Amino acid sequence: MRKIMAIALAAVACSATLTITSASTAAAAERAPHCVVVRKYFNKGHQRYVRLTNLCSRRTACFTIVVPHQRDPHGSLPKGATKDVRYGTTWTSRALFVKNSSC
Repeated sequence: MRKIMAIALAAVACSATLTITSASTAAAAERAPHCVVVRKYFNKGHQRYVRLTNLCSRRTACFTIVVPHQRDPHGSLPKGATKDVRYGTTWTSRALFVKNSSC
């Protein structure tokens, strides 16, 4: 009886591990690649800018700049490019972060 219970518990543990592994693999496949990297945030005159670089050398990367209490600006960068993106004025809030998104 103990052997049967041990085998059943081992089977349940193995199936749970396989389920968790396949779920995390599927979630990773749905995420956008992390190509866009922030180089720096800066102000020029009365405008706020963020310097972004696309680290993917083979594809265009899309991004969204997250700014509180404001519509989030979005755009794309060609492969291997660096670009200064204007996202607001100095009277508005500073960007919290830049999120990679799928194109």
